Amino acid sequence: MGKTLYLECYSGISGDMTVAALLDLGGDRTVLDKVLRSLPISGFETKISRVVKSGIDACDFDVVLDKEHENHDHDMEYLHGHHHEGHERNHAHGTGTAQDHHHHEHRGIKEITYIIEHSAMTENAKKIALRIFEILAEAESKAHNVPVDEVHFHEVGAVDSIVDIVSVAVCLDDLDVTEVIVPVLCEGRGTVRCQHGILPIPVPAVANIVSANHLHLKMTEVEGELVTPTGAAIVAAVKTKDKLPETFEIQKIGIGAGKRQYECSGILRAMIISQSAEIDEEKAQTEEFKNPEIRNNPKAENQEIKDTIIKMETNIDDCSGEVLGFVMERLMKAGARDVHYVPVFMKKNRPAWVLNVICKEEDIETLQNIIFEETTTIGIRYSRMERTILPRETRTLPTPWGEVLAKVCILNGKEQLYPEYESVAQLSREKEIPFTEIYRYIVLANKDKE
Repeated sequence: MGKTLYLECYSGISGDMTVAALLDLGGDRTVLDKVLRSLPISGFETKISRVVKSGIDACDFDVVLDKEHENHDHDMEYLHGHHHEGHERNHAHGTGTAQDHHHHEHRGIKEITYIIEHSAMTENAKKIALRIFEILAEAESKAHNVPVDEVHFHEVGAVDSIVDIVSVAVCLDDLDVTEVIVPVLCEGRGTVRCQHGILPIPVPAVANIVSANHLHLKMTEVEGELVTPTGAAIVAAVKTKDKLPETFEIQKIGIGAGKRQYECSGILRAMIISQSAEIDEEKAQTEEFKNPEIRNNPKAENQEIKDTIIKMETNIDDCSGEVLGFVMERLMKAGARDVHYVPVFMKKNRPAWVLNVICKEEDIETLQNIIFEETTTIGIRYSRMERTILPRETRTLPTPWGEVLAKVCILNGKEQLYPEYESVAQLSREKEIPFTEIYRYIVLANKDKE
C-alpha cells in the first residue's frame, strides 16, 4: 500500500526545497547517492545539512557546482529586477562580453531523456522524472513559441536543476508515495531578472504550468519568486488531489529549507498522512452499522444507506491500451471509487472504449483533470445517480498465517462476509501461501459460525 504525501506550499516550492523535505521525511540518502553517481553528467557534488529558517530546524539540500557549471541565473542578485554592477564584475572575464561568461550547457528533451534512461533509477522514478521534464518542456515551448523537441533548457537544463528533479523522483519512489495532495501554491509578486530580461512574477513558465495543469495559485504580498518552474512542474507531475480529507493523522513531517530570504518562512513542509476521505466514509458507515438503533431494531435489520454518486463518462478511440491502463491506475489512486472500460464501435466503424468513472462529487475536478491530461478526449459527460449501500463494518479476522481484514454486511438479518483483496494478497505474499487457500479458509471458517 503506497503512502499519501501532503505538500504545504505556503512559502512556495522549488526543486531543492522539495528534495530536502523528502529527505527529512526519510528518503534514503544511500539510494539517492547511488543514483546521482550513475548520472552521465559531471561537475557537481551534493551537500545535505541542517539549517534554521524562521526559527525552525530544517533540512537543506545543496547542489555544489564546479566553476565550469556554475549557474548564475539562480543567484539572489537577479531577484526583483535589481542590477548589481559588483555581481556582473565578479562573474565576468576579460572584456565582459557574452563569450567571456561561464559556459552554460543547454540541453533539450532528448538529451535529458538520455541522461535519465542511462541512470540507475527505478522505472517508476524514471517515469516521474521524465514527466516533470515533459511538463517543463511544454511550458517553455509555449513561452517561446517553438516545438517541444526544439526547446533548449537554460536553468532547467543546467546540472543543478537536473540533479534536483532526479533527486525528487528518486525520493518519492523510495518513500513509496503514490498519492500527493497539494491544495494551493503561494506565489510572490514583483519581477525577476533572468537570461531573457526582467520578467513579471509568476514567470511565463510557471504561469503556463499552472494554467495547463489546473493548479491552484494564490498571490501573496511577499516580494520575490516563491514558485520556481521546477517546483511548479514537480507539483503538476505528481499531484493526485487538491483537497485534504476532513480528518487525517500525520505519520511523519519533513521540513525543506529554501535558499532565498523572504518575508515568509522560506520552508516547504511535507507530511505523510493516513486515513483518506474514503476511509472516513467507511468509518462513518461502520459506526452507523454498529448503532444499536439499527442493529437491534427488527424493522431496520435490512436498512440500507442512501447517497448520491457521480458517473463520469467519455468515448476514446485513439489511445493505446498502455495509456488506458495507466489512466485507470491514476484515477483509482486519486479517489475514484470504480473505473472500467466498455468496448464500443464509434463513427466510421472505429473500435473504441467508453471510459466510466464512479466518484464522489468533491473528486470531480481532480479526476477530470487526470482524464484530460492523460487521454485525447476533449469532453466528459456527467450524471448524478442515487445508490443504495448495505450497512457494513470492517473486521480483523484470524487465520493460521496471520490476521486479515474483511467487510461484513447485513442483508435480511444475515451477515455477508467479503475478505479484503489487498489484505489477503499481502498475507499471501508474506507467507508464500496461495491466495485462494487463504481466501477459502476465511470464507469457510466464518460460514461455520453462522
